[in-house]
Amino acid sequence: MKYRILKVLPMALAIAACSAAQAGDGHDEDGFHGYFRVGAGTTSAGSHGPQSCYGLGGNTMKYRFGNECDAYIEGGYTREIAKSDGVSYVATVWANAYSPKSDFGDAKLNVLKAYVEAKNLDFLNGGTAWVGKRFYNRPDIHMLDLQYINFNGTGAGLDRINAGPGKFSYAFFKDNDANAFDAGGKLLGTTAATRQNLMYQDVPVNPNGSIDIAASIITAQGDDKLGKVHNGWQISAFHKQDKVFGGANTVGVQYGVGPGTGIGVGNDRIGASGSTLLGSDVTRLRMFDSLWIQPAWNFGMEMVVLMQRDKSDAGGSSTWTTLGVRPVYALSQNFKLVTDIGSDRVTSPNGGAAQRLTKITFAPTISAGPGLWSRPELRAFVTYGKWNEAARASVNAANNSGPVYNNGSSGTSYGFQVEAWF
Repeated sequence: MKYRILKVLPMALAIAACSAAQAGDGHDEDGFHGYFRVGAGTTSAGSHGPQSCYGLGGNTMKYRFGNECDAYIEGGYTREIAKSDGVSYVATVWANAYSPKSDFGDAKLNVLKAYVEAKNLDFLNGGTAWVGKRFYNRPDIHMLDLQYINFNGTGAGLDRINAGPGKFSYAFFKDNDANAFDAGGKLLGTTAATRQNLMYQDVPVNPNGSIDIAASIITAQGDDKLGKVHNGWQISAFHKQDKVFGGANTVGVQYGVGPGTGIGVGNDRIGASGSTLLGSDVTRLRMFDSLWIQPAWNFGMEMVVLMQRDKSDAGGSSTWTTLGVRPVYALSQNFKLVTDIGSDRVTSPNGGAAQRLTKITFAPTISAGPGLWSRPELRAFVTYGKWNEAARASVNAANNSGPVYNNGSSGTSYGFQVEAWF
């Protein structure tokens, strides 16, 4: 695809369509805030050693509740550092640490955010300008820990400029900013790409409902010494419906090409620059419906249905479909019973049997409140996974403890976990 088409098409769609994914997702509030999850568990498989988890790996995401074998923490501080003629200058600095095991051990501390915003600018019609490294536009399907759109990175942007019925945002990022050298120190090329994100968001289309549009334009840098590099793009549309039985519903349709198909554990994060070695034959189509409800003080539920089709000349076509539900019933203000059920199916690109996996978790939970999103939660859990023969290799490969399931087709894990955000 020629760059002229690549450049114009997403931009035209972004401006012409109704709106974009929430740019406010990722804006930080004043004070100290953070998130962490950590736990201890074991499994019925192998030597009853480290906790085992159940997922198909590849371009899929696993149901996370009672199924996280890692440890993660992030946190930092946001503060207004200056004010001038009604414009507020706000700085945010965060760090994080991750371990694939239950103990943080020698996990490295990384700078996660370091940026400054200039808010309430008259010449932006009340909008915001920012520069630095940040989280940016990253809503997720919590059950799967799937950030279906994610514009995180280092760059600069103009946010939430009032424009007609919605708000317009633009950001520029530099991704994969590194060079490659041969053994003699000769420059071979770079994996870097520039990325432009356009959003038009919060356009009302029905009572309590709005449409968002998010687009990425990715321009590869480097040369053919590392392999032929390619530009890419993605376009995503979301309908958000509030006040649905005390909750909200989001329906999304996304399409990415080449390096616009995604990054992350399962290449789930559409929006940032993937590998520029991916050509226009590599495509991703994703459709989903994510719903959460809280119809009563003591009952809430999260649900998701998703279909994702990945295609390429080299890898063929494979489709991941998943259906999950997490009902939460509170027996009191501080004690819940939580169940999480998810079923995955992945078709084979060569026409073989589809991979199937079902995971079930039950967890008595001490919580800061009875609501679905009340945190912290202190959980005791039992998780059971069941898969077919076609999925055995994938389940073993995706397990953090290694291929402990061998030729088995099921497993049980149990333990304790805390999840908190503040």
